[in-house]
Amino acid sequence: MSASREKQNRQASAGQAEPKTAREAQQRREEKRTNLLYGTIAAAVVIAVIASFIWRSNLIPKMSTAATIDGEKYTASEVAYYYQTAYRNFLNQYSYFASYLGLNTGASLKSQEINADTASMLGIELPGADSEPVEGEEASTGMTWHDYFLEQALDNMSVIQSVLKTADAEGFQYPAGVQAQYDDNMAALRSTAAASGVSVSQYLKANFGAGLTEKDYGEQLMRVLRYSAYVDAYQSSQVYSDSQLEEAYNADRNSYDHVSYESSSISGAAESSLDADGNTVEPTEEESAAALESARETAQALLDGVKAGGELEALVDDYQGATYTTNDNGSYTAGSVLSEWLYDSTRKDGDAAVLEDGTVQYVVVFHDRFRDETPTIDIRHILVPLGTGSIAEGEEGYEDEQAQLKADAHAKAEELLAQWQSGEATEDSFAALAMAESTDGSKYDGGLYTEVYEGQMVAEFNDWCFNASRQSGDTGVVDTQYGSHVMYFSGVNLNRWQSQAAGILRNEAYTAWENSLTENVAIQRNESGLKLIG
Repeated sequence: MSASREKQNRQASAGQAEPKTAREAQQRREEKRTNLLYGTIAAAVVIAVIASFIWRSNLIPKMSTAATIDGEKYTASEVAYYYQTAYRNFLNQYSYFASYLGLNTGASLKSQEINADTASMLGIELPGADSEPVEGEEASTGMTWHDYFLEQALDNMSVIQSVLKTADAEGFQYPAGVQAQYDDNMAALRSTAAASGVSVSQYLKANFGAGLTEKDYGEQLMRVLRYSAYVDAYQSSQVYSDSQLEEAYNADRNSYDHVSYESSSISGAAESSLDADGNTVEPTEEESAAALESARETAQALLDGVKAGGELEALVDDYQGATYTTNDNGSYTAGSVLSEWLYDSTRKDGDAAVLEDGTVQYVVVFHDRFRDETPTIDIRHILVPLGTGSIAEGEEGYEDEQAQLKADAHAKAEELLAQWQSGEATEDSFAALAMAESTDGSKYDGGLYTEVYEGQMVAEFNDWCFNASRQSGDTGVVDTQYGSHVMYFSGVNLNRWQSQAAGILRNEAYTAWENSLTENVAIQRNESGLKLIG
């Protein structure tokens, strides 16, 4: 994905749906630490509206040096800023799985050791694990959750410092969105503290420990925002030729190609039963074997019908328990029985087979394998959100109030469009208006989303963008569940598969670049200062 696209993925984005393919979700989970840093940035810039209270020291001296990175000293309170940011980012990413991973958010992080399974799942490089654990006991990893978040904090600080030094050496000019985002987040900090009935100092103390002042917080926030802006600019500068994209595609076709196919599934698992007392009785081995054999026979009968010229969708009606599915845009999943068969290089239209996955029998008919040649688009928008109603859903007058809120948002969007049309009516002037008026996270980039693919956005937004008659410079107002959007069509970008390939190449380039900046960076820990954190 493009640099600006990655940045927008780090920001709140009304009107944006999650990518639909499991493969893309898997890729996001497998991103390296450098991309996890992006999530850390997201947590940092919205941290003012997140109140996460965990055990920590309330006595962090402001001037106590905790770490020195290539000669630049950081106080304990400054390290605590990145430590808490890393912690919040982790909770944002794994909120539903924190307890499963063994993290107790109500206890001291210093007292909780990361278990071996979690370490493996998170790709944590351990300082040293017991090679021969005591029988019946879990192997010790030697790393606490405190160690993990502190290491992330120091690593991220090292990266940010190195990138900012590079930006300064080049005389990089930061975009106006950096200052705008800084101002908005500092205002959010103050308003959140006020809404909580505490001062800014008290709020920061509760979230970071004593010592981090509003001035210090602002300085670190600005560093993070400038880092993000420079990284975006760096990645945007990475442009690839058609031949380079084709080479990336050929190196891993499964990651880009899609398949169309039909399938039927038949469960071969024997059902449990209840005894006279209502207790569950598990099936016997004989019953399980019989159920599996019956499923195999059904699958084979369906396959025979297909090979005899029958349509799978019609054939399943004759077999109880057989389901039918059609997929015109399937994606590859490593290790999947279906995927491995569908993505076999010898596969051709009409191929059919019975596949067994555990007790489940699949009858599958292959139709086509293709790469997504549909173009992505670049779009700017200004979001006018729905106002907050006073009538609860289900109460009298609720529907009328909601209709009025939608009408008000639409009217405001039309006013903004008319305002833009009465001025210079250029893309640059639209971007300026978006930064001033939009409530979407993309406002700091002038409302820009790049390399948007069909089906990515909510229906109304998507349908406007991908209308066959759409031309560069087109404008309009689109209503969605999030409010009304003033639209500006910037133009067509890379084909979808090219966008994916370019995104992977940019990530690889960034990782190599980051490593080159930080490979010789010296991080010195001052344990007397670090012990005050967490």
